[in-house]
Amino acid sequence: MSTDTSIRLNKFISDSGFCSRREADQYIEDGRVSINNRTAKKGATVKPGDKVAVDGEPIRAKKPSDRAVYIAFNKPTGITTTTDPNDKKNIIDFIGFPKRIFPIGRLDNASEGLILLTNDGDIVNKILRADNNHEKEYVVMVDKPVTDDFVKQMSNGVRLAEGLTKKAVVHQQGHKAFRIVLTQGLNRQIRRMCETLGYKVEKLKRVRIMNIKLADLPTGHWRYLTLEELKTMNQLLADSSKFEDASTWGKEPRKKAVEAAPEEEEDIMEEFGVKVHRVAPPRPTRENTYENPKAKTTRKPKGPAGAGGASRDTVGGSGPKRSSAKPAGGGAPGKSGRPSSGAGSSRSSRPAADQKPKRTAGTRGRGRR
Repeated sequence: MSTDTSIRLNKFISDSGFCSRREADQYIEDGRVSINNRTAKKGATVKPGDKVAVDGEPIRAKKPSDRAVYIAFNKPTGITTTTDPNDKKNIIDFIGFPKRIFPIGRLDNASEGLILLTNDGDIVNKILRADNNHEKEYVVMVDKPVTDDFVKQMSNGVRLAEGLTKKAVVHQQGHKAFRIVLTQGLNRQIRRMCETLGYKVEKLKRVRIMNIKLADLPTGHWRYLTLEELKTMNQLLADSSKFEDASTWGKEPRKKAVEAAPEEEEDIMEEFGVKVHRVAPPRPTRENTYENPKAKTTRKPKGPAGAGGASRDTVGGSGPKRSSAKPAGGGAPGKSGRPSSGAGSSRSSRPAADQKPKRTAGTRGRGRR
């Protein structure tokens, strides 16, 4: 039975209620987290008795008796959804809650509306994972009239840098306003979708997350989630995954490739937590032979071996004889550019009786140039 009680550093920070696991990873990458006064690296683990700190501030593990906190907040524009104290307009200082909490997801500075905050790190990814299909509803006002074609394109998905967005439910709600329900949470997704279609967002307000509604909560105020809301939310999250690698959006081609060729599954290995294909070394076409990669292998000799224009001997196989090559023995071509008698013979043939074999320095191998 395993007695290992260590816990991953990002989960330890998240469980303490200091911030979300994603923000904890960012703090670790920035070198702002230490374990026992030593700068921690991503993937580090925490053992009982270890001292963890962020920017020198101690992080204490949450006691089992501590009750999880869930609140709904109507964020005004201009407030940043971060726990970073260096940001003077961070959401944590604005709320001033007596316990450590962190936001679930984000709303950019120019947007307003419902955002949930908690100290329960386990539910964050369950709510945010796109494949879990948890709805988030927004009311949006744009700079020009909403058309039927615009509603259709927004509903079917818009091509962004990350790919085609998932289908959404869109309804026109006025001359220049519409309501949209998303199951994704890409960075500034609605604004970018509208910009791609030639519209500019003038006002964006989130009014619902799953079963939690903003209702008449005043701007800048927060409230606890009710017992009924928590019960329904936990039911919706029961079958949701909290791991990042569960998301399959944008990975359909990879899945189809594996399904189409299951016999190649053994060629897939895992490297640094990512499944990749093994690359096999190229197989030689001939064993123990050398082939010139620049040779024109498709060219055929003009005549049979031993006749005029026959191919000369080459390393690694026969090839066509070039017309500019000199005959064996160093015979020079005539004025017409054609080789003298005996030029049609192969390189290994002897000179004719009326020829004087002549060899001068620097002529060897000239026909190969």
